[in-house]
Amino acid sequence: MSDTGPWAPPGGAAPGANTPPAFPPPAPTFPPPSAPGAVPPGAAAPFGPGAATVPPGQPGWTPPPKPGLIPLRPLTLGTILGASFQVVRRNPRPMFGFSLLLTAIIFVVTLLVVGIVTFLSVARLSTAIGADSSTIAAGTTAAIILSTLIPLAFSIAVVAVLQGIVVLEVARGTVGEKLRLGGLWRAARGRIGALIGWALLATMIVVVAIVVVVLLIVVIITFGGQAGLGIGILLAVLASLGAVALGLWLGTRLCLVPSVLVLERLPLRAAIPRAWSLTTGYFWKVLGIQLLVTVILSTASSIVTTPLSLIMLLAMGLFSPTGDVESAIWVVVVFYLLSIVISIVVGAISSVVQSATTGLLYIDLRMRKEGLDIELARFVEARQAGDSTVPDPYLLRQPEPAA
Repeated sequence: MSDTGPWAPPGGAAPGANTPPAFPPPAPTFPPPSAPGAVPPGAAAPFGPGAATVPPGQPGWTPPPKPGLIPLRPLTLGTILGASFQVVRRNPRPMFGFSLLLTAIIFVVTLLVVGIVTFLSVARLSTAIGADSSTIAAGTTAAIILSTLIPLAFSIAVVAVLQGIVVLEVARGTVGEKLRLGGLWRAARGRIGALIGWALLATMIVVVAIVVVVLLIVVIITFGGQAGLGIGILLAVLASLGAVALGLWLGTRLCLVPSVLVLERLPLRAAIPRAWSLTTGYFWKVLGIQLLVTVILSTASSIVTTPLSLIMLLAMGLFSPTGDVESAIWVVVVFYLLSIVISIVVGAISSVVQSATTGLLYIDLRMRKEGLDIELARFVEARQAGDSTVPDPYLLRQPEPAA
């Protein structure tokens, strides 16, 4: 067999014989008929006036509805942050106006109570003579300290009420409703006492814990001698770090209690474990978002208030170039009052944003854990259809009895 001879297939068949191939050629394929305007496989989808559309009856993705403040789906970080700040702009009168009023009332009550007690105590101390001076001085200090407890308790109650109102605004805004302050107040009827009770209870527990730890450290330092001083200082440092960690943990696990009290209308003894269960598995998310909002608000507050201090220094140099005390006092008074006004405004906005963040986290966790987004969509569709008998989607439904 030479390399130049003609090729012969195996088996001795002659070249050019009519033999079938080893494998049949593939049958020609044709693309199935497509609907008018459909895009062939592998082709780029056109856009513009002649863009292809999904044929009627063919399944396609549709975005979740957004009847109001947020889309009815589990929320992303950007959605929570954007909606928290949007609450003030969306319904400014009951949100910013009410918060501004409450913040101003807190400031005035604090100024009056503490100011009057301090003025009377100092006036009494200035008239004390002889051996009674030390006793009166101790009583004066105690009176001033105790006077701060009254505005503190008042501010705690007021902030609790504000948080409940803001949570209601977030919840009703989610389904596309925009209520006035009267409507929000009627919706919160019967829950104000529970909100104030929870706020005072949490504050009392914190105060009692701090007092117990401080007394323990004082006893160790007093009766422990030189070693007791070192142990007391070390215990104070450890107690401070532990208090911060414990406060962040408990504050995160129980931050949804006001939302549960207002929206689910549960009693306090049931709202605490309910809020605890909602944050289970989402501790770091809830803590991270709340800390992020706090940092944003603190930074914004610093940006607003810091230039005011610089302007005050420039104004003092401008209006009192020779060191005139009277002119300098007037400049300080004017800028002090201006800083108070700015602080009240910033505090009012911050209170609304922080409370709105908590309400949005509550709704997000219920969407993820309990499918609240489906219930909200059903509620919105029923209301749009004119059905006003549909139950509130935020209320917990009792399980149906077994047949």
